[in-house]
Amino acid sequence: MMSVPPTGLSVAIPGAAVLQLRHLLVDFNGTIARDGQLIVGVAERLVALRRVLEVEVLTGDTYGTVSQALSGLSVRHTVVQTGADKTARARALLSAGVAAVGNGRNDVDMLRAATLGVAVLGPECSHALTLSAAQLVAPDILAALDLFLQPQRLVASLRP
Repeated sequence: MMSVPPTGLSVAIPGAAVLQLRHLLVDFNGTIARDGQLIVGVAERLVALRRVLEVEVLTGDTYGTVSQALSGLSVRHTVVQTGADKTARARALLSAGVAAVGNGRNDVDMLRAATLGVAVLGPECSHALTLSAAQLVAPDILAALDLFLQPQRLVASLRP
């Protein structure tokens, strides 16, 4: 069975440019996972988001669990060595529109490079520089992922 490619997300922000997104880069540990295990509610959202955006999880894989945690979700994941690797991936996708979601120091430059950067306040804490690098700060990962499933939330937060 062939999968249907994501349609992308186009969000008209009153008083600003239309937000065009095709890709979603998401950090693993501390963002969608706690101690190497997916946070409850994340799997369902990642599956739903695959219909709209090309989702890719970027991780240093601190616990060595990313492959197992994401098995069966058909979500691409890439093990990276540094935050510079995450930033390079965001820059490579920038022309198509890329959102990035993260919480750690190694996510700072990725959030800055993305079309839209979202910092997450998660159970493993968040680096202060990550908060200042993002355009939006979500109280948890579920709220962050829901921004892309309920785009009017982006309108409410991004309008000038």
